[in-house]
Amino acid sequence: MAQRHTGTGESREDGAERYFLVREDMLPEAVLKTIQAKELLASGEAKTVHEAAERVGLSRSAFYKYKDGVHPLSKLERERLVTLSMDLEHRSGILSRVLATIAGLEGNVLTIHQTIPLQGMANVVLSVDISQMSDSDAARLLETIRGQDGVRRAAVVGRGA
Repeated sequence: MAQRHTGTGESREDGAERYFLVREDMLPEAVLKTIQAKELLASGEAKTVHEAAERVGLSRSAFYKYKDGVHPLSKLERERLVTLSMDLEHRSGILSRVLATIAGLEGNVLTIHQTIPLQGMANVVLSVDISQMSDSDAARLLETIRGQDGVRRAAVVGRGA
């Protein structure tokens, strides 16, 4: 199996990315300036990468080096995702009701994958952004879906950001 360099001085055989929570005053200046430049771009205070990098005193090459690898923790906390797998009876309106339930609890469906129904059942896998849901709504999402007519099975098969 090929090893992949993680940028931490270690190689990971599984290719998985590793994340670390680091206090702001421990970050190198170029990383901090990259964060500042990204904030200028996100707020519209800077219109281009060149302008943002120049305003914070950072080279564009350093910005591009770090931009995809540094994110404020508050953003990562807001982006909560779950992957749901369900077996639904092949009847009109069942998937529509599941989607309406998710929307009613402030969930945002990002992806839908549905198999062709076989023997009256279809498997549906949904990726759902639950960042706008209250903790109580997120906790009862699965039970609410399971309680719907035509839902034979529903399970959370993944969580992440």
